Amino acid sequence: MRFVRFRAPMLAEGVEHHPIEGVRVPVFNAPKSVVDCFRYRNKIGLDVALEGLREGLRRRSFTIDQLWHHARAGRAWSVMQPYVEAMAADGA
Repeated sequence: MRFVRFRAPMLAEGVEHHPIEGVRVPVFNAPKSVVDCFRYRNKIGLDVALEGLREGLRRRSFTIDQLWHHARAGRAWSVMQPYVEAMAADGA
């Protein structure tokens, strides 16, 4: 398990609340999670980030516009852009 620190605006970005055993639990949505994998790729590995991107696009868990929105907010778009373009061109 690894812990990272988020600034307050990034901590509030992309949060969904899901009921688990009667308690509303905050969970980051899929595009935000993939962007965070790219942001922390040196800690968790680029392969994890790429797999998340590939599976998210394949399952249609998010759109490229949603990825772009979260990546711009997290200042990760310049890192992600080539991978997103390559996978979108391949049809992921």
